[in-house]
Amino acid sequence: MTVRNSRREFLAGATAAAAATSMAAGRGPILAYAGTYSAPVGAEGAPGRGKGIYLLEMNPITGVLVERALFPNAENPSCLALNASGTRLYSANETSTYGGANSGSVSAYEIERPGGRLKLMNTVASEGAGPCHLSLHQSGKWLFVANYHGGTSAVIPIGANGELGAASDVKHHDGVLGPRRATSAPPGSFAWSGHDRTHSHMIQPDPSGRFVLAADLGLDRILVWKFDAAGGKLMPNDPPSVAVAPGDGPRHFAFHPNGRLLYSLQEEGSTLVTFDYDGATGRLRARQTISSLPPGFAGTNYTSEVAISPDARFVYAANRLHDTIAWFSIAGDGTLRFAGEEPTRGNYPRFFTFDPSGRFVYCCNQRADAIVSFRVNRKTGALTHTGQYTPVGTPSFLAFLVERGSGRS
Repeated sequence: MTVRNSRREFLAGATAAAAATSMAAGRGPILAYAGTYSAPVGAEGAPGRGKGIYLLEMNPITGVLVERALFPNAENPSCLALNASGTRLYSANETSTYGGANSGSVSAYEIERPGGRLKLMNTVASEGAGPCHLSLHQSGKWLFVANYHGGTSAVIPIGANGELGAASDVKHHDGVLGPRRATSAPPGSFAWSGHDRTHSHMIQPDPSGRFVLAADLGLDRILVWKFDAAGGKLMPNDPPSVAVAPGDGPRHFAFHPNGRLLYSLQEEGSTLVTFDYDGATGRLRARQTISSLPPGFAGTNYTSEVAISPDARFVYAANRLHDTIAWFSIAGDGTLRFAGEEPTRGNYPRFFTFDPSGRFVYCCNQRADAIVSFRVNRKTGALTHTGQYTPVGTPSFLAFLVERGSGRS
């Protein structure tokens, strides 16, 4: 039995390697841009040890990341977004000092091809302090920014050449703040990070681009707007938001590829909520709440990132302080079941993502100053550490770009 299993594992590995080699043939290298904290502001009490945006190259067979270039940015380029054609990169610069105002900024970069080097195009105000998340509209004409410390969400126009304009709309979040104690927190938890005021933590259009959603941690709500794609305006939906459990603090969310489900991750409550999503009305209805932590856990934890596997069979969630990535199987009705967890091999995992093939997961361990890679078992969802660490100071984000082929045989 052992021999047969070993042979089966060898053949599976060889097949996967051959597939990766075939996939890489006829195209250029796989590049990745790492965002970092490069200043104390926004780095959660720790000094920023990053130097800006790092350009890395990935080996598609081994998963190894190698640094190719560094593009200095001293303003905490903590979140990045690539346009659909891979010609522009946008960074949310998580500070509160842009232009002498209480605002952060957003920068646009041209991506030089081949090679992936960045050329700064321009920088504009994010219209709120501490921009921590940004995303692109499907049209490529609008950029959405969540300003955490400012409690605002902004729409930034993108010109035909990729440069950014002044905000076309800014929404100041308003409402009743949630309690300091999270309803769903584990026993003994002292998790508290943002119920002192409104905190816009994530903003993203729905799969159709007709609605825009924003998670406000302080309000314990996911806000929903109708989006005017002609004028770049956010208009309140009916209803204008949906609540999570008081004090739980929604942080990030992920849409299922079917467009009918949304999974919301709560930072202080350490929960995942499964929502039914109506793409015609923009309405959300909670159906299930499950802990992001293993049964029996007690103490303080802060969640960070949530993602769905490329084959839509598993949901993954990162836990900070517990320092794990947990995975959950998705049932036929969209509900979740805890399936396992893997240590992140470094503390405070702020972000993780899949590589373009879906064979690897890369985790940005903010306080450990390294990006760590894991192989993905597509059958079980399990992650296995590759033994590889890529040194990057206070990493916070990773965005992959597949270069176009060189035309050589």
